[in-house]
Amino acid sequence: MAELTAVAARNAKPREKMYRLAAGKGLYLQVMPNGSKYWRLKYRLAQKPKMIGLGVFPEMTLAAARDARDDARRLLASGVDPSTARRVDKVKREVEVENTFEACARAWFARKSTGWVETYSCKVIRRLEMYVFPRIGYMPIADIESWQLVDVLDRAGSADTAHRILTYLMDIYRWAKRAGKAKFNMAADLQGSLPSIVRSQYPHITDPERIGEFLRAVDGYRGLTVTKLALKFAPLVFTRPGEMRMATWSEFDLDKGLWVIPAERMKMRKALKAVAEPHVVPLSRQAVDILKELHRYTGSCQYAFPGARSTKRPMSNNTLNAALHNLGYKDEIVVHGLRHMASTALNEAGWKEDAVERQLAHKDKNKIRGTYNKAKYLEERSQMMQAWADYLDGLRSRKPAIAKAA
Repeated sequence: MAELTAVAARNAKPREKMYRLAAGKGLYLQVMPNGSKYWRLKYRLAQKPKMIGLGVFPEMTLAAARDARDDARRLLASGVDPSTARRVDKVKREVEVENTFEACARAWFARKSTGWVETYSCKVIRRLEMYVFPRIGYMPIADIESWQLVDVLDRAGSADTAHRILTYLMDIYRWAKRAGKAKFNMAADLQGSLPSIVRSQYPHITDPERIGEFLRAVDGYRGLTVTKLALKFAPLVFTRPGEMRMATWSEFDLDKGLWVIPAERMKMRKALKAVAEPHVVPLSRQAVDILKELHRYTGSCQYAFPGARSTKRPMSNNTLNAALHNLGYKDEIVVHGLRHMASTALNEAGWKEDAVERQLAHKDKNKIRGTYNKAKYLEERSQMMQAWADYLDGLRSRKPAIAKAA
């Protein structure tokens, strides 16, 4: 009987029952009633007939099927069962997939990120996906050499990013060692190999005259009204930008002059958010006036500062900084820098450090005292915030002003 040809394989039609077409040396094309076609190899081992599948036609061509058949026959000649060899190869491939750098990194991330705030988690996985996975993600973590890690760091985009990625790499390798997926922490040898960097503070202004100029520039902003009111409100409360952007009207009590930010929106570990107290921000008269004006525009929305494109979403995290750039303050001040501006002035004016730090929602530097010191300094902070607002008004109007403690 003539061996099967590629044309005959392609033209084989389904029948009521399954049938096979011989392709030589135990190779068959199995044609199913539904039209599917599979390559099968019949062989004998220890005098017992056996059969294994080699692939699907036409994805596996006749020539490829014959090559697979010949490989299987060579295994038989050496006393190895092709079926057993295939199962071993499958397990090996599965292990290799589980042990790739990306698989290990994602397992590490899944474990570690449970204790991180969402914004930090997003930054970590984004850096890995941008700078690390495309280069070494597919490789078994145990096979990666130090020069390949160096290549990743060299292409990280900036010195700051490279330092952060190296920190991730060292932690991923520690996890991989504990999980038995790597014998050595290849990244640990690179510690100290990167150029030192000095992370600068957020750009901010401390000179009173320049602060006054800045406030007058904000008053003259000609963009969207909600953006302008946000720019005027931010210096009065100096919360973190994200805390302000995500503020909902339900958090404000304008009659009492208070803004109560739920703990789940504050910057802290997830485990602490469930038990932490909300952060209370006393509002000055000026801040309340701005919110009352803002309520005319966004009072029907969930968010006090909704986005320009959709009132169902909060203002973009780039909106206010972009507005500052348009006002001519690019690289001189950012929204987060308003916190530094206020902290510097209030500390110099003699306000208690504890009250200032509490207003900034900073953790107590003394861990033991921070555990037991639950005082919120609310009365003093209320006085401080009003004094701060009056001080800013004085700078805005070019009158001598001081945010001196009472």
